[in-house]
Amino acid sequence: MGKIILVINPGSTSTKIAVFDGRKGIFLVNIVHPQQMLASFNRIVDQYDYRKDTIKTELTKAGIDLKKIKIIVGRGGLLKPIPGGVYGVNEAMLRDIHNPMGEHESNLGGLIAYELAKEIGPNIKAIIVDPTCVDEMEEIARISGMPELPRRSLLHTLNQRAVARRYAKEINRRYEDLSLIVVHMGGGISVGAHYKGRIIDVNNGLNGDGPMSPERSGGVPAGQLVEMCFSKKYSYVEIMRKLKGKGGFVAYLGTNDALEIEKRIEQGDEYAKLVYTALTYQVAKEIGALSTVLKGEVDGILLTGGLAYGNFIVDEITERVKHLGTVKTYPGGSEMDALAMNGFMVLTNEIEVKEYV
Repeated sequence: MGKIILVINPGSTSTKIAVFDGRKGIFLVNIVHPQQMLASFNRIVDQYDYRKDTIKTELTKAGIDLKKIKIIVGRGGLLKPIPGGVYGVNEAMLRDIHNPMGEHESNLGGLIAYELAKEIGPNIKAIIVDPTCVDEMEEIARISGMPELPRRSLLHTLNQRAVARRYAKEINRRYEDLSLIVVHMGGGISVGAHYKGRIIDVNNGLNGDGPMSPERSGGVPAGQLVEMCFSKKYSYVEIMRKLKGKGGFVAYLGTNDALEIEKRIEQGDEYAKLVYTALTYQVAKEIGALSTVLKGEVDGILLTGGLAYGNFIVDEITERVKHLGTVKTYPGGSEMDALAMNGFMVLTNEIEVKEYV
């Protein structure tokens, strides 16, 4: 064992961890956390001790010697807007993790990496890679129509960038030379315009504009939303939950499980089919909009994330956007490999570790 890399990727109900020896994966597990346990914490950041201890337990069970770990790579969260890249976890970052721009489980990645590295030894690096808050948007894309409400860049940066680089390699081109539209479809959906290595426009995939998703409302009629907010029927928390957690499929169909909805459709549920198709319709509209950002020069449209496993969704989107460019599908996520690859490049001095300030 030489360059041992620990990768930590916290999700809403589970934590994926992996150990790599250089570029070779030697251990992978998805730790599922009981919902009752997670519900006992007031804030997501409060879960870090519990999640850290479960990670250590799994590594010990697998016979992984923590003292041999050289670098710990965590999934990055909702920090202040920053350019893409690799960042060392420092005091400034820890401050913003404890007071984040938004509640999200990805905030735990850097915190757990830092705490574990501190326990293992003084020379262990803790880094994050391409966090959710990466902001490379053009200034024109920030203008919303209301100066007090600029558009924000919140997306699945890590997987979007990993898939874009993978596609570039497949067609023997440099990612930095391509114009791509990448669609990550999971619990949230983000659609990004990648222009020569930068994500110059993207919808707010957390609780803002863009397509609805299995559990998020996406963009909704603004005036009607304002009326709802002042109707005195809903609290602030309830409204926010409608935007993230209880929107999309959950609001219309009572579930965020795409497989369950597909079964309903197979059994003749026409309403389920209508809502399911509406999601693909909205995603296709977002792709079409971003094709104008790239001035029609689209070298590829890449569909990724958990929903990309569904043939119905992929086929419906492809039918609507195939005239814009080549459509390729990369189901699931490449996040663990992407995190590990960046950790390896840090250890081999192939990539700069930026300072978060």
